[in-house]
Amino acid sequence: MNLSKEICQKIGVTIGKSSTVKFKNGNSFVKIEENVRDMDCFLIHCIGENVNDDVMEMLIMVDALRRASASRITVVVPYYFYARSDKKDQPRISITARLLADLLESAGIDRVLTMDLHSEQIMGFFKKPVDQVSGLPVLCNYFLQKKLENLVIVSPDAGGAKRARTFSWSLGGELAIIDKKRIGNEDKTISSGIIGDVVGKTAILIDDEIDTGGSIVNSIDLLLEAGAKEVYAACTHAVFSATAVEKLSQSSAVEIVVTNSVPVRKDYDEKRIIVLSVADVLSKSIGSIHNGTSVSSVLENYKY
Repeated sequence: MNLSKEICQKIGVTIGKSSTVKFKNGNSFVKIEENVRDMDCFLIHCIGENVNDDVMEMLIMVDALRRASASRITVVVPYYFYARSDKKDQPRISITARLLADLLESAGIDRVLTMDLHSEQIMGFFKKPVDQVSGLPVLCNYFLQKKLENLVIVSPDAGGAKRARTFSWSLGGELAIIDKKRIGNEDKTISSGIIGDVVGKTAILIDDEIDTGGSIVNSIDLLLEAGAKEVYAACTHAVFSATAVEKLSQSSAVEIVVTNSVPVRKDYDEKRIIVLSVADVLSKSIGSIHNGTSVSSVLENYKY
């Protein structure tokens, strides 16, 4: 089921009516098809096949809601567009994650609800309130139910160590980190070793997103070569660009466990790629924002 529909179903409301048209000249047109005057509006926008069109469509829809006199506009972006462009790590480049924050605020948003940002500093790019929830408790509960033993939780790079450490506490496993270096703007990485013991253990690779799949497949192979008994991989955002689905389906991982924060291609191998829903977390978070209650308390019911 579409994530937006699933969220609305859990809240007990219907999706607001709107129409989107793309003209032959490439321009996008958005119209809100019902009254939203003085209403608390939540705009759920998931990434599609064309990120730039999605961004423009979202901005136009925010502007349309503002001009229709909505009392408050909360943009719900489970996967924050351009999240990996969050710093100036090369000469003469844009910090696009900051640019997108500026564009959203200029369009007229009142707050943002997102999930597992690539870098938490992105919340500081906004002057408006940002609520970040996590899909990791959903992943954690899945692995708890499997009752795996002799676990080691592995971060595919040093930047994800905090995420992996929290996951290891929840599952009662040890922690390991892969020493990885990314090569320029290409989707290529060099792994020079593993910090931690993985020999004879069941390894769970945990990351915020899987894009083309090249890096995660290399990490899976590295862990098996280092003596891991078996390897699972898990992430919140299954971006799965290019040939990622094929790479992951042919990998040596037991399972690739992801969430539906990003729509997953329909032709994926359901036996190898497990898709869990984050609709419950997002629907409760939306309810908390609307009712003025704590968003962080939403995750208290999860063993995380």
